[in-house]
Amino acid sequence: MAANGAPAGLTQGSGTKGGIGESTLRPDGVLKVTGEFAYASDMWHEDMLWGQILRSTVAHAEIVSVDTGEALATPGVYAVMTYDDLPTDVRHYGLEIRDTPVLAHGKVRHHGEPVAIVAADHPETARRAAAKVKVEYRELPLVTDEASATAPGAVLVHEHRTDHHSGHVPHPNIVHRQPIVRGDAAAAAARADVIVTGDYHFGMQDQAFLGPESGLAVPGEDGGVDLYIATQWLHSDLRQIAPVLGLPEDKVRMTLSGVGGAFGGREDLSMQIHACLLALRTGKPVKMVYNRFESFFGHVHRHPARLHYEHGATRDGRLTHVRCRIVLDGGAYASASPAVVGNAASLSVGPYVCEDVDIEALALYSNNPPCGAMRGFGAVQACFAYEAQMDKVAAGLGLDPVEFRRINAMEQGTLMPTGQPVDSPAPVAELLRRVKAMPMPPERQWESSEGADVRQLPGGLSNTTHGEGVVRGVGYAVGIKNVGFSEGFDDYSTARVRLEAVGGRPVVTVHTAMAEVGQGGVTVHAQIARTELGVTQVTIRPADTRVGSAGSTSASRQTYVTGGAIKHACERVRERVLELGRRRFGSYHPAWATAGLLLEGGKVVTDGGEVLADLVDVLEDEAVEVEEEWRHRPTQPFDPRTGQGDGHVQYSFAAHRAVVEVDTELGLVKVIELACAQDVGKALNPLSVVGQIQGGTVQGLGIAVMEEIVVDPVTAKVQNPSFTDYLLPTILDTPALPVDVLELADDHAPYGLRGVGEAPTLSSTPAVLAAIRDATGLALDRTPVRPEHLTGTAGSDRHPQDPPGGARNVTPSAPPGAPAKSRSARGT
Repeated sequence: MAANGAPAGLTQGSGTKGGIGESTLRPDGVLKVTGEFAYASDMWHEDMLWGQILRSTVAHAEIVSVDTGEALATPGVYAVMTYDDLPTDVRHYGLEIRDTPVLAHGKVRHHGEPVAIVAADHPETARRAAAKVKVEYRELPLVTDEASATAPGAVLVHEHRTDHHSGHVPHPNIVHRQPIVRGDAAAAAARADVIVTGDYHFGMQDQAFLGPESGLAVPGEDGGVDLYIATQWLHSDLRQIAPVLGLPEDKVRMTLSGVGGAFGGREDLSMQIHACLLALRTGKPVKMVYNRFESFFGHVHRHPARLHYEHGATRDGRLTHVRCRIVLDGGAYASASPAVVGNAASLSVGPYVCEDVDIEALALYSNNPPCGAMRGFGAVQACFAYEAQMDKVAAGLGLDPVEFRRINAMEQGTLMPTGQPVDSPAPVAELLRRVKAMPMPPERQWESSEGADVRQLPGGLSNTTHGEGVVRGVGYAVGIKNVGFSEGFDDYSTARVRLEAVGGRPVVTVHTAMAEVGQGGVTVHAQIARTELGVTQVTIRPADTRVGSAGSTSASRQTYVTGGAIKHACERVRERVLELGRRRFGSYHPAWATAGLLLEGGKVVTDGGEVLADLVDVLEDEAVEVEEEWRHRPTQPFDPRTGQGDGHVQYSFAAHRAVVEVDTELGLVKVIELACAQDVGKALNPLSVVGQIQGGTVQGLGIAVMEEIVVDPVTAKVQNPSFTDYLLPTILDTPALPVDVLELADDHAPYGLRGVGEAPTLSSTPAVLAAIRDATGLALDRTPVRPEHLTGTAGSDRHPQDPPGGARNVTPSAPPGAPAKSRSARGT
């Protein structure tokens, strides 16, 4: 700086690297791939105890007695707690409806429900002590499906409901019901030349995150507790935990620990309250880590669903009407079921123009495992069914399935079934065009001069075929997903941004409560700060409850909402920095009086690039810090009778083309390619965007052909709570995943972005099913498709528990039982 105080030796500002639009690398990436990243299960504290949960062995039973004496007498055991040991009268929790007991009382409502908790000096001691807790049950009749839930005199899963949904449902075993009525579906049906009906079954999917539920609770000297936890929503956890502990929220201090995936499964509480209870009871730190078996019982799953659809169309390919009924099994507790119902209902027609609809969606209480949030959140189940219907209608009309979708594709300005206009780009037809135009993978990739490469065939290295009986199929699907919290929820986020000079360099610190669960939010947050403040060095503070809520890492909302909060806070910081600069240097250059000043490359520059000052000189010893809340546009609740209302803030769209090869003799499927075209508004980090699209695509592939939690219909017990029996796609099952990213800005969103992570999970599943139908000629109506559904060894092509579908005035291109496509003796 010159002697007179003016900036000296400065020329033109350089651009700031690592801003939005660049594929900057994740700050946690190297640590994760080298195994050095500290996850919640890696936490350790001197003199800590280990917590363990005793879970119910039956799905619905009266608790006659609980005897903890032998467990308490076990050497090394510090505490055993049951419902009667809870410290306050607040003994239930829940995301929306507080219907979940901290520990079971009076009865258990599902297999694996927590009954008692133990703290001991070694994890094996805790496990053995928990096994010594003696619980006597008197089993009760089970509620396992809609018939048993709503029959006259049905057993009530929750006897005394007082929640706000209870007055709007036709039966106490229905958590929530949302009808949507628009136009006159009955009159429209009379105009239809083709009407197609179908019944579909969507299986229960697990989030299957690799990092198990883990937490460490440390009692504080002030009578409070510090909880280090892997979660999706710190402040929602806090709101549920503090009342149970009898503590004010400021004495329950929560810090996010390393999260090994979530996908919705960490939105509900798992062991948070249990660990805190044991820590406060013993006065010692308590660590809890679920094993994989416990994890299957310790979090909610994706709702299984039964869906009945009726579509009508005219001969020129225009939809006349849609009628549908969606029944979601919410299991024993409400979790996020009301919001899932709202999504399933409002998105049940798909990304299509249809003026006349009659829709009903509901979620049941049952004695099956609790279900709640999972990537796609109600829209996944609906997309599977409506896309199968679109293929059926196209076949009945003799139209190409992509062309039929294009004819009916919504666009900007289209009214949703709820009456809400789509007020940003809706490039459904363009996405279908792009995905269809992608090059097809070569035929017969398994062939080589040395014979068949079995790795490229259905069955892989099991060497079940060398190409005999292998048929190729191609299928298409497109889906629509809302972004952000909906139906009038006050969806906001908080960001604290600080700019200061440290060691002669400008440094930005960003502090939010956003849960980084693997989606890459910490990367994007730093990119936003660099873009808005022109500073390369950005530090992201660990997420905790010492800053305001960031909402949940779900609903594809964090880049939109917390990114918006950071952008907004950075803008306020920039205004204050420029004002500081005007006070200090305004007399030296007339440009300081103009409005077009920028922060770029660590300097204050004009919009023409002329440098006015170095940020370090502007700041000197002063730090500029701003904390801001930011909200997206408000939404409205859906009308409880008609479902009308502007319920969503934004929509996202993705289309898939699946190419499969099926061994029709053994019922084995190999997905050769899953191509995707998706509109992302603005790709803030293009590499991360593609990763999200590919990850969502593979998750949709999993429920299409292998993933399902199997629940015994007689006992309501989970049959496959392990990664041995619950099958997941591995890298060997993952096909080529070409991605075409379209960027059509949403003017209402920060930078024009759209939420990315969920939309590809919708359309990948029905695309795979469509391809398998194309290869086999079978009218497959359930997920996942199993070998017996393809070979007829289950007695038919549908699951034995599924109701039959029907059709009127339509001849499917390949009806159930029709022979597979013709093929050469060598296979095609």
